[in-house]
Amino acid sequence: MTEPFLIILIEALVTVVIVLNGFAFATVWERKLLGRFQARYGPNRSGPNGYMQPLADLLKLIFKEDFVPEGANRLLFQLAPLVSVVTAVTAIALIPFGDPIHVDGYRIQLVGANVSVAVLVLFALSGLASYALILGGWASGNKYSLLGAARSAAQLVSYEVAMGLSVVGVLMISRSLSLVDIVHGQQASTWYIIFQPVGFVIFLVAAVAETNRAPFDLPEAESELVAGYHTEYAGMKFAMFQMGEYVSMIVISALGATLFLGGYAGPWLPSSLGFIWLLIKIILLLFGFIWLRATLPRLRYDQLMRFGWKVLLPVATANLVVTAIILAVFFQT
Repeated sequence: MTEPFLIILIEALVTVVIVLNGFAFATVWERKLLGRFQARYGPNRSGPNGYMQPLADLLKLIFKEDFVPEGANRLLFQLAPLVSVVTAVTAIALIPFGDPIHVDGYRIQLVGANVSVAVLVLFALSGLASYALILGGWASGNKYSLLGAARSAAQLVSYEVAMGLSVVGVLMISRSLSLVDIVHGQQASTWYIIFQPVGFVIFLVAAVAETNRAPFDLPEAESELVAGYHTEYAGMKFAMFQMGEYVSMIVISALGATLFLGGYAGPWLPSSLGFIWLLIKIILLLFGFIWLRATLPRLRYDQLMRFGWKVLLPVATANLVVTAIILAVFFQT
């Protein structure tokens, strides 16, 4: 039997709760790891070993003054953080966490929406998420915010092209746009990172740029733009922007793990517990995000654009052409 609406609703609520908790603990883990990398203490006062720090931050942000600056576009100013969160959380529904399980005769899928064109939908949601940064910066009526929004628009457009090309090789090998089919294809053969190592590296670099993480954090460069696109935001609206950023990191790590690292597939565990393997892969990729932030300095804007258009895009194009030739010559069916 197919899933009743109540089970689908429960799945959605559980997913949202897990994502929100993942966002909260990702922030404290990042601060702890940055402390280790930089030979200093991270959060260690709020609760056991500092793990209540996200709750302390939430309470602080709830009681902060939340205002709309004079000269701002009130509607768009308030809408931008909501767009950031909604697009990021919605994207989680497309990530498969395991093969379907059967409970009391019901077939429960461990994916929110098994869409046949899931990869395209994810890229569409990524494009919508960029509007949040652009709208937030433009609607604030602040020149620093406007500069951050302009940087964000140029950066996201530049690196989204390379990211799109980096995954086309995987789509050609799997012959599907469904993330579930892509995982099954890797179960039947091997992880696609073996066939697409260059594509995986390009995907990771573009993923860092797409999530505005260091060294690609130009849209919010505090040394130049105060805080960039979210300079005028405070309280829960600021928290929503941060939530959107961290949830996007989780989503893009899950996407990378699904496309290149076998997704929920792994040894020793039944497929219904594959979410454990997927979680491990997501954590490892998130660790890479944090490691880069602790290690590399921010790029100049001209370096950012030059690297995206003159290095990453040509390499991604060459990788796609080579993949197409190899598949056409050696793997015709």
